[in-house]
Amino acid sequence: MEDPRGVLEQERQTTLARLATLTGDFDQLVAASEGSNADDEHDPEGATIAFERSQLEALVHQARTYLAEIDAAFARLAAGTYGMCERCGGLMPKDRLRARPTARTCVSCASG
Repeated sequence: MEDPRGVLEQERQTTLARLATLTGDFDQLVAASEGSNADDEHDPEGATIAFERSQLEALVHQARTYLAEIDAAFARLAAGTYGMCERCGGLMPKDRLRARPTARTCVSCASG
């Protein structure tokens, strides 16, 4: 991997933008459903408001979790252990880090 710090920073910016969009969507959904007495459980038009809300909550949680993974990768970079498998101590292939810049384990340890 050529510049892991730059890749991680790009991942951080992309994830922060995604999180901002998701939280905005969530806030809009909550605001739109407040004061409504619609019976969304029996709405023939499709997914319920509760389902959409739950889906957005899951996506927000996923983005926040990924931000924590990015922070952990930055900490490994600072400690000089970025790119080393946390399980076996071996070096991870560059292709693994290109595909998953926040990877903590090599493919063998991740699948075993």
